Amino acid sequence: MIQITDHTGHMFANPASRFVTVAVVEAISWAGLLSGMYVKYLGSGNQLGVHVFGTVHGVVFLGYLAVVFAVRKPLAWDRRTTVLAVLAGVPPFGSLVFERWARRTRRLDMAVAPAS
Repeated sequence: MIQITDHTGHMFANPASRFVTVAVVEAISWAGLLSGMYVKYLGSGNQLGVHVFGTVHGVVFLGYLAVVFAVRKPLAWDRRTTVLAVLAGVPPFGSLVFERWARRTRRLDMAVAPAS
């Protein structure tokens, strides 16, 4: 199960929850675009779904990229993890696969500053 809130119930309370929220929205936008493509190419031929969901997905994908770069330092992601996060946004539902991997490998845990 994907949890998109922190212990206080806020979706954007920390970098990890911001990333997870946007990764889920990015996957949902992929589902919309794929549905629109199905209708266009295998259904009635209506292009409205592709037009609407293509635009939505494009905006969400740019937001996903922005969030990846915004959370990489607080989550202490190295270059490899950051590149994997970016690439995960390209194939359908890749952001969810990356999110599960990042959670399993503790890459969504907040970086702890060294004690002074």
